[in-house]
Amino acid sequence: MRIILIVFISLLFTACKKDSPKPPEAALLISPEQNSLCTTGVTITPTTSRVEFIWQTANNTTTYELRVTNLLTGNTQTVNTQSTSAELILDKGAPYSWVIITRNTEVQETVSSTTWQFYNAGSQITHAPFPAQIIAPFSGASVVRDINGEITLEWSGADVDNDIAGFEVFVDTSSPPGVLAASPSPTVSTIKIITIANSVYYWKVITIDSEGNRSDSGVYSFRAL
Repeated sequence: MRIILIVFISLLFTACKKDSPKPPEAALLISPEQNSLCTTGVTITPTTSRVEFIWQTANNTTTYELRVTNLLTGNTQTVNTQSTSAELILDKGAPYSWVIITRNTEVQETVSSTTWQFYNAGSQITHAPFPAQIIAPFSGASVVRDINGEITLEWSGADVDNDIAGFEVFVDTSSPPGVLAASPSPTVSTIKIITIANSVYYWKVITIDSEGNRSDSGVYSFRAL
């Protein structure tokens, strides 16, 4: 009888116990594709077109927030939706980045997808490179120097015309950085710099294509330890 009672209580406890709410998962982006020339936009005016953004369903997600940023102006448009697609009117001939933030009403945690870049097609034949994406150190990071007192800087570059000619990497202890640390070739995306412990450094990457077009990554900072 005692064993039966213990089993009954155990089953009752299990039935009443609720699973902890799960945080949302990251959405996988579909279109516009990464580092692409988006030609699917529907013309609205001579200078604008309506572009559809598509992503995959993310588990444990209630709503999606689409964030689209004009990389020339820095202006960001947002759309909140329960669907896996949304449309926005964008400037033609401008580079954009987009990202999806997933949310679940049962938890406070939000999750960001990867960030993709694309050009919204316009009348131009050639395009400036996308601003370089900084990989490491991420902005505000504290980084331990190696045995030689050096820290590795890493970035990625892309161009829809596939004609990057090289990079200029500026590093300084003041912002904006004005010291040219290196001018690597288009096949190089890392450099090492000598640093001083307990100093804050500012850096940016200029991407240059064969037409002489230039793009600026923006300024990032880190502390050398």
